[in-house]
Amino acid sequence: MNRATRRAAEKATRRTKREQRDSTLPPGHGGKVLDKLLLLEKVIPRDQVLQVLLDTGCLDARRCTLTFEVTCWLVLAMGILTNMPLRAVFKASRSLHKCEDTPHRSSLSVARQRLGIAPLRRLFYLIAGPLATEQTPGAFYKGLRKMALDATVMTVPDTAANENAFGRSSGSRGEAAFPQVRKLSMIEVGSHAEVAFVAKGFRSEGGRDEQSLMPALLKHLRAGMLLMWDSGLYSFKLWQQAAGTGSQLLVRLSSVMHLPVQKQLSDGSYLSKVYPSTYWQQKDRNGIEVRVICYTHDDPRRVNCQVEHRLLTTLLDPVKYPARELICLYHERWEIELVYDEQKTHQHPKRAEKPTHLRSETPAGVIQELYTLSLGHYVTRAMMAEAARREGLDPDRLSFLNCLRVLRNRMPEYAGKPASEREDFYEAILEEMSKERTEPRRNRINPRVVKVKMSKFDKKKPEHKGIPKLEKTFEESIVLLRSPVIEETQAETNT
Repeated sequence: MNRATRRAAEKATRRTKREQRDSTLPPGHGGKVLDKLLLLEKVIPRDQVLQVLLDTGCLDARRCTLTFEVTCWLVLAMGILTNMPLRAVFKASRSLHKCEDTPHRSSLSVARQRLGIAPLRRLFYLIAGPLATEQTPGAFYKGLRKMALDATVMTVPDTAANENAFGRSSGSRGEAAFPQVRKLSMIEVGSHAEVAFVAKGFRSEGGRDEQSLMPALLKHLRAGMLLMWDSGLYSFKLWQQAAGTGSQLLVRLSSVMHLPVQKQLSDGSYLSKVYPSTYWQQKDRNGIEVRVICYTHDDPRRVNCQVEHRLLTTLLDPVKYPARELICLYHERWEIELVYDEQKTHQHPKRAEKPTHLRSETPAGVIQELYTLSLGHYVTRAMMAEAARREGLDPDRLSFLNCLRVLRNRMPEYAGKPASEREDFYEAILEEMSKERTEPRRNRINPRVVKVKMSKFDKKKPEHKGIPKLEKTFEESIVLLRSPVIEETQAETNT
């Protein structure tokens, strides 16, 4: 085959693949089937969506209504329009066409299953990354990008498939009401951007142990980062692995770990070593030099007053990195709790028709939904970071919930604008987001308590599920009872 013939064949193959991706639905604005989602392309370019579909083998063998590309954009829209059921998300993502039927809910669910997890996972790691620049207020500490790592638990619908795949936690009062997924995330503190996460069920291998999930995230560390995590995630192996990436570490330790003083430093901290085991500590071999900072506080209104806290860090210079600065810096790790609050409470909250954090009834759908929500959160945070940058603001000063509402409200308007006006309209959207500001953080603390501890109702058990169909109507089951007065009168008459 000569060169010209080979090029013609390759061109025909590319044309065939392009035709295979086409939907039978007519395109709307911007040549897209789901034309009201054009605004999402400011963060997620269409070329990258097509690339991940090609890389994961998601090519349609025939023309159909819900191609892989249409389904992928529909699933991405689920991460933004979380307050709508799937069929309503499709309607909100596409302009109205006369005499056109919306696909049935079952067809949309099957399309989600066909798409699977791989394209969303690949797209997330292609798109997600740190958003802050060195000029972003509060994002860096002396040239180090502040990162945080922590875990949360999310409930999923109580189906047999989710129960078998994920399991549920148990305690003194019995098992949890719903199956649960543990999610461990790494975020950029300054922008609240979630750059990586891993999720497993309680029944999965390592699903009960957060430390077993960490190696999958540590590979995303880079030199120039400062990673902070809590005491429950510490181990020598993980410390060694994280420090080996070239990043710096700032970690809280439990009080039971023995760390002898090897050199006292000028600011009250001291140098010590951590070891793989007590045996190597006794031999003083295979140790890693670290810096230990011990502190407490004397405010009785705060939690753990006069209780000793210890921080472990790879930042050994007490002059360049004073202990007081590192203590205050570590408390910024709590920004990751705000990220979980944004995702679980504001972006996709529980409600009457959705009593769990997630709504997918199959294990594959649950994992796909996690990536969808993280992508939707990242899109919102990316636009917020750009809006804050143009105003010279700390991204923390912008309200996530209000900016998410702006995104939801302006998506249809953006799609309806002529192509020549969209860039100006996008600038107006960013300007609108920059005005959705919150008050500066107050000096406050809240006790870690709940208002409703236990329910007065009995716990739902297996015998309460799958109740057989009733054989009689309510009217047929009525039994009239005689009044006690009538019964006593009847007895006296008989006497």
